[in-house]
Amino acid sequence: MLKGLLLGIVLAFVLIACFVYFYFSTGYAPIAATDPPIPLEMKLAHMAMDARIEKAKIPPPPVAADEKTFLSGTDVYKVNCAVCHGLPDQPKTFIAEGMSPRPPQLFHGTGVSDDPATETYWKVENGIRLTGMPAFKDRLTETQIWEVSVLLANSDKIPATVKAALITPPSPQIVPPASSATPTKINP
Repeated sequence: MLKGLLLGIVLAFVLIACFVYFYFSTGYAPIAATDPPIPLEMKLAHMAMDARIEKAKIPPPPVAADEKTFLSGTDVYKVNCAVCHGLPDQPKTFIAEGMSPRPPQLFHGTGVSDDPATETYWKVENGIRLTGMPAFKDRLTETQIWEVSVLLANSDKIPATVKAALITPPSPQIVPPASSATPTKINP
């Protein structure tokens, strides 16, 4: 009797594995940006991300939550984040409209202002797989990541000067450096 039960459990797992393989290998899985998510996909992804961030035990921000920090964070945000996450009082970009999952519009209602700066720091530094959110740890300094994280954690409380700075063109000195790769010359 016990042998039959164990065989049934093993057989059930094998059948489930075969079904999952068939589902993905034959193109039935919804992988297009316009497809709806698989059941439980979002819940499982958020659960895994929350656990990973908790495990990281990020220390408190080393920068103050003041206007100077917010203004420093605006240039970083405009160059690296706004194309997906939007600007105050501006419509979504075409890039944001075409992404799946849709990136949160961080200055439109709720966004990350209810998240601690440490959580935003982790997301900016490490990125989020399968969402289009890149990791910036090799592109921005730790201070820049903290400045943008503190700006976003306080996005519902920023002064008018910071809001105005967000919708002006970015300063040229904050534009990320070009790739270190040497361009190749193409001979006609």
